[in-house]
Amino acid sequence: MHPNAARVAEALRSHGVAGQVKVLDEAAPTAATAAAQLGCEIGAIANSLIFDADGSPLLVLTSGAHRVDTAAIAELVGARKVRRATPEFVREHTGQPIGGVAPVGHPAPIRTLVDNWLSKHDVVWAAGGHPHTVFPTTFDELARITGGTPAEVAR
Repeated sequence: MHPNAARVAEALRSHGVAGQVKVLDEAAPTAATAAAQLGCEIGAIANSLIFDADGSPLLVLTSGAHRVDTAAIAELVGARKVRRATPEFVREHTGQPIGGVAPVGHPAPIRTLVDNWLSKHDVVWAAGGHPHTVFPTTFDELARITGGTPAEVAR
C-alpha cells in the first residue's frame, strides 16, 4: 500500500472506522471515474476538495454530483476570498496529491465542511490518500472523523 494510503488507513483505525482502504485497479482522480469503478452513483462519491480561504486551508467534502459554490462557502466560513488551491498548497497542507486527497491523514487538522447531500446515501466513498485508493464511509462518520460541519456547499 502506498505510504499516504497507509497513513489514511491508520487514521481511520484510530477513529474507529470499520471501512478499510481499498486499492483500485485504475486511478480514480475524479468522482466519475471512481463511481464507474465502484459501480455506484456519482453522488455517493465524497470529493475531498481543498480550497485556499484567505490563506488557510479549507476542506470541502462534497458529493460528486455537485460543484462547490465558492461564494457560498466563503460566506459560511467568514472568509473574504475562497479559491481552488494550487497543487503545491494542497500537498503542503494534506501531504497528499490532488485526485487522492483523503478526509483524514493530514499533518494537522483542517477546517472541514461536509456536503449535506452526502446524507442521501447509505454508503459514500472517499479517497484514501492516493488516486488509486478509496474507502467506504457514511455522512455521519465523515462529519465525526473530520470534525466537519454539515453544510449546503452548492447552490
